[in-house]
Amino acid sequence: MTDWISVHGILAQGYRVASGPSADYPYGSLERQRPIFKSRGLDLDGYFNGTLNIDIRPHVFALKKPQYTFRHVEWTDLHPPEDFSFSHCRVIYAGVAYDGWVYYPHPETKERNFQDPSLLEVIAVPILEIEYGDELQVLLNPEEVSVYRPE
Repeated sequence: MTDWISVHGILAQGYRVASGPSADYPYGSLERQRPIFKSRGLDLDGYFNGTLNIDIRPHVFALKKPQYTFRHVEWTDLHPPEDFSFSHCRVIYAGVAYDGWVYYPHPETKERNFQDPSLLEVIAVPILEIEYGDELQVLLNPEEVSVYRPE
């Protein structure tokens, strides 16, 4: 792989849907999605059952060629199937690198909980002591993800 690109971010509170339950779902979305992702080739065993919502302002990101894209994922009966993409990444917190995946529910297939393009969602191995407002770095694969400042 080519060199990682590093982006600075701050841990922000998300919708709390991935770890759930939430106002929208009586369960965590990842709890339902993980077995489907595993059956399609992405094993998230050992990763935290929720996402880190990392605010990378003033930058935004776009997926170019993610490592995994899963189409038509039927994980709930509360709305139609969704598409998801993933790109391997690393989270650097307090000087320690943690393995992770950029988690990208495609907005064109979502009915609710839309994310700002400056908010990077990451599924990572458990990171003890991390709190909202903490600063961190995310290392991304530039072949799969672009990061830029919008005009």
